[in-house]
Amino acid sequence: MANELQGVRVAFLAADGVEQVELERSWKALDEAGANLELLSLKAGKIQALNHLDKGDRFDVDRKVADADAGEYDALVVPGGVANPDFLRADEDAVRFVRAIFDQGKPIAAICHGPWVLVEAGIVAGRTLTSWPSLKTDIRNAGGSWVDAEVHVDGQIVTSRKPADLPAFTARTIELFSRPQAAGALGASATREGGVARRQRPRDEVEEASMESFPASDAPPGPSAV
Repeated sequence: MANELQGVRVAFLAADGVEQVELERSWKALDEAGANLELLSLKAGKIQALNHLDKGDRFDVDRKVADADAGEYDALVVPGGVANPDFLRADEDAVRFVRAIFDQGKPIAAICHGPWVLVEAGIVAGRTLTSWPSLKTDIRNAGGSWVDAEVHVDGQIVTSRKPADLPAFTARTIELFSRPQAAGALGASATREGGVARRQRPRDEVEEASMESFPASDAPPGPSAV
């Protein structure tokens, strides 16, 4: 299990206001599975994480997304937090990077408010996602369907609603990222639908859970914090 993602290079895309527990726990789970991880953001230096509305730690950025090439990565994670994806979706380089990852047929995992960035990238039409409930109108207006589920997988996209869903989110993310397409094999077998490369969809699996929000628990170590 520790080597399930050995050799898989994963980009985490986050900005100031990222929900700390969603960044840290996702990072820790993928790191323990053997993935090579990089934190991309809108600026160099550090980003400020939040614990809901309170300031959390600051995290070192590995590379500006403007300088990142989607072709160098096998998969993408977009954590939530209200401000974080709002900053990301307003940045052309961040949106372009997300779209490029998708167009290359690579898997994407987004949680909480993270799917806002997927909406802005124009990749949710015809797909079913879950998210923090306040995003459901945006997802539907973008041509997608919204479900109230602990975790949902639709083709190359896996989504979850909130921090309480992290165990299911990280498990399904590792499962999706460990498939052959995470190593760049998807392109050869992808179909074209509406001009966008997509793999054939597996049977959707929707797992229902409680609507409990923001669990009171300490976050384990993740990317470098100050």
